[in-house]
Amino acid sequence: MSPRKVVAPQATALPGELLGRVVTILEDARQRVARTVNSEMVLAYWLIGREIVQALQGGQDRAGYGQSLLDGLAAELTTRFGRGFSATNLKNCRLFYQAYAERQPEIRQTASDESSPSGFLAELSWSHYVFLTGLRNADERRFYEIEAARGTWTLAQMRRQFDSGLFERLALSRDPQAIGQLAAEGDLIQAPKDLIKTPYVLEFLGLEERSSYSESDLEAAIINKIEHFLLELGKGFLFEARQKRFTFEEEHFFVDLVFYNRLLRCYVLIDLKLGKLTHQNLGQMQMYVNYFDRFVKRDDEHKTVGIILCKKKNDALVEITLPQDANVHASEYQLYLPSKDELQQRLQEWAAESAVASGQDGSQPVASKKAGK
Repeated sequence: MSPRKVVAPQATALPGELLGRVVTILEDARQRVARTVNSEMVLAYWLIGREIVQALQGGQDRAGYGQSLLDGLAAELTTRFGRGFSATNLKNCRLFYQAYAERQPEIRQTASDESSPSGFLAELSWSHYVFLTGLRNADERRFYEIEAARGTWTLAQMRRQFDSGLFERLALSRDPQAIGQLAAEGDLIQAPKDLIKTPYVLEFLGLEERSSYSESDLEAAIINKIEHFLLELGKGFLFEARQKRFTFEEEHFFVDLVFYNRLLRCYVLIDLKLGKLTHQNLGQMQMYVNYFDRFVKRDDEHKTVGIILCKKKNDALVEITLPQDANVHASEYQLYLPSKDELQQRLQEWAAESAVASGQDGSQPVASKKAGK
């Protein structure tokens, strides 16, 4: 008798989008598990840091006690748990606790008497927090923590934003009263002026500062690095077009770069200028903005914003050329990472000038020129 032939069952056709929905469920679950594990490990490192700090306080008079304690603890933990518990990482735990010691009240106890994190952001890894721990300014540290979580920045992106002085550049672009809000709440985009940075940093383009290049070269470099440029622009930007043409009175005009900001629900037009800002540049951008407001934007969208990126701007020229309610802004750009020391010095000088102008330094308020757009 010949062996019975086994017939493989035919695959059943999956109804509708079943596979896609199931895959989404599993991927979402994995991401939640990863965030939970990450949060628990960050909290564990905070708790380890607290234990180390308390132990060191008990033996602070003994020379070399701290390093000896870290080396001994590292050896024992590595034997029991494997990699990840070097003396260097334990030192990071100690520094992490010292930088975030004030979050202790935010650690609550669950019903099972196990610590549960409520003070650290699940979107950030331990590597993010190690980097943040190295920032001495608590306001700056909190700002980058919030922004990295909101923007789901990688560690490399966080480093770049810090190196470019994002906190100082945004602060220099805001009212003095808004600086504290940056540290407490991050970069909130609520009005067109919140889109502006001073200056924009385009070091990722790879263009030499003194090399000869044209505006079209600059535009092409931005398009080739559009992901990096969007990161520099900030939240909510969507790229629509380059050299966007529109025709008015049988004459053709071209906008260098057209974006849409979904947070403000408005078009953002960017014109690139290599040299010094002129009143013709401002008038041209005002015309572009007017055209988009009248013929492109929908009734339920907000007014168009125009930004001129130039090598050198003139605040007085901007003020005298544009009406007070103009939605046109000029900002400088540079092709190298700025000096954070210089940015911090500028911020301190700007804050001091603002305090004198408002009389907050104890003196009588003085008249001051209106800030340029």
